[in-house]
Amino acid sequence: MTSARDRLLALLRERSYAKKRIVLASGRESDFFIDCKQTVLTAEGHVLAGGLMLDEALAAGSFDAIAGVELGGCPLASAASFTSFTRGVPKDAVYVRKDAKDHGSKRLLEGDSRLPAGATIVILEDVTTTGGSTLKAVEKLRAAGYAVRCVVTLVDRLEGGREAIESAGLELRSIYTRGDFERA
Repeated sequence: MTSARDRLLALLRERSYAKKRIVLASGRESDFFIDCKQTVLTAEGHVLAGGLMLDEALAAGSFDAIAGVELGGCPLASAASFTSFTRGVPKDAVYVRKDAKDHGSKRLLEGDSRLPAGATIVILEDVTTTGGSTLKAVEKLRAAGYAVRCVVTLVDRLEGGREAIESAGLELRSIYTRGDFERA
């Protein structure tokens, strides 16, 4: 029987990974592309990613909620939150927007209004490259009065993100790294 980790990796390789030159959000050029949403947004991918991400978050220690960074981290936060409820350890999801809404509530954070002041949050990311978007999310959560326990990423591209996140005093836990895709 295939483990959840092996099965999700197979799905990511099949649906999300391409060996090709691409310009990343950071502006850097890379020799491979991975769009985790193509896997995570399938029913099977949602279940597998939710379980694995929750397991990794729980292994980091106690926390109150799970935050996803817009856009790729949001389905991960929802999947992990759903899984936490089914396992009897409910952790609500919070979405961290890149920019405040320009209408309505004009919120940077969604789903945090029920959290107590000082709540501890684990951030989930789909892909970590430089760590820039993650660190911006950390700033937004801290500015709102929350503590960040750690960051859990589905894929660490091994391009400096770990070092940037760790120099901000946070642990980065990854399910997969670039090497998992190069060993096809």
